Amino acid sequence: MHRGDVVLEEHVSGRETLIRGGLSYHDVTEAVCRMPETPFMMSPKAWMIGLAVSLSLLAMFLLSIGYLIWEGIGIWGNMSPVFWAWDIVNFVFWVGIGHAGTLISAILFLFRQKWRTSINRYAEAMTIFAVICALVFPGIHVGRIWVVYYFFPVPNQMDMWPNFRSPLLWDLFAVGTYFTVSLLFWYVGLVPDLATLRDRAKNKTAKLLYGIFSLGWRGSMQHWVHYERAYLLLAALSTPLVLSVHSVVSFDFATAQLPGWHTTIFPPYFVAGAIFSGFAMVQTLMLPARKWLGLKDIVTMKHIENMNKIILVTGTMVGYAYGVEFFMAWYSGNEYESFTFVNRAFGPYAWAYWTMVSCNVLTPQLFWFRKLRTNITLSFILSIFVNIGMWFERFVIIVTSLNRDFLPSSWHYFTPRIWEPVFFIGSFGLFFTLFLLFVRYLPVIAMAEVKSVMPHGEEHHA
Repeated sequence: MHRGDVVLEEHVSGRETLIRGGLSYHDVTEAVCRMPETPFMMSPKAWMIGLAVSLSLLAMFLLSIGYLIWEGIGIWGNMSPVFWAWDIVNFVFWVGIGHAGTLISAILFLFRQKWRTSINRYAEAMTIFAVICALVFPGIHVGRIWVVYYFFPVPNQMDMWPNFRSPLLWDLFAVGTYFTVSLLFWYVGLVPDLATLRDRAKNKTAKLLYGIFSLGWRGSMQHWVHYERAYLLLAALSTPLVLSVHSVVSFDFATAQLPGWHTTIFPPYFVAGAIFSGFAMVQTLMLPARKWLGLKDIVTMKHIENMNKIILVTGTMVGYAYGVEFFMAWYSGNEYESFTFVNRAFGPYAWAYWTMVSCNVLTPQLFWFRKLRTNITLSFILSIFVNIGMWFERFVIIVTSLNRDFLPSSWHYFTPRIWEPVFFIGSFGLFFTLFLLFVRYLPVIAMAEVKSVMPHGEEHHA
């Protein structure tokens, strides 16, 4: 067993070393830069296979988008009364995935949680790529994609403005702002590490590109002062966005009059669920990557255990929200509201509801036991279960409320066509292609931040 996988005893006094193996600053640099400095033809086989699969899925995704534009959204199974289905489910799912990155980076940074330094770069990158996947779905589900600029509040030839009361416009502002700030936050954090890659680069093209994007960084005291101030400001700016972006997405539903959607619990419920699914996705990506990239001394069992603790807390919050929904439906005295929730648990989509409960509520409870939350294989499997459960949560909210609304004469069992799963699976191709390229050409660990929490770094600043 590798020393990074060893479970250390909890100490009452003193703190466990975050970086193991007695690594020096140079060792950390060598470990992180190894992958970006490896010639492309000598890339690890696992990475090459992963990229080939991802590109195949991406090609499928792009072809299906082309076919959608050619034929229209009639290729999906949407019909009365289920006018929204997988497209919106996928949008909310990907936006939720993007929450963990900013939470780990910004909020844990403001609370001075040093363990974040080994995983924040993964999480920030994941946020960017997940939000890109999310933004595709509102763009294509409108049908006439060539007039998608109607989303934006810009003057047009008909002197018309978008409807500011439309939740679709709120999504544009919320997700667009979140994406912009998250991208800036990620890029600013990268600058010192890009300069390290620039200084070590032997290839002229790599030296030029890393030199351009490192913005002339020389590591002077003035550079560090400006860098830390900018990073702090962006962290402070990003923190409220974590709470606001999925709250706004939840308003898409909460402002409707439909039973099952018209509820005030949605903003905190959606935010907790988003953080839950985001942390699970970070685990899904991080656990294989640390092994294949040889980073077990930098991303240790301590980090994995802390992530599992957060999954346990947020999973319990999500389970509590499921219970509160039933209580509110009963306490409101509204028969339509009560019917909706009984229908969710025992109606035609009961299979989806209980899949959601099993994955989101029951499986994270295994992390109460330290032996299980420090088991790497189990952590990886449960993180996938959580992601499956969170996709089903969005499916249950959207489809079960729509398929049986106020009029029994309009009830209809929604069945997706082949194109819905194609779009969903294809979006993973986009996500994993971007992630694999990130792993290949950029430092996956924030070297400068990791060095600041190593024993030598702490002594230096004491």
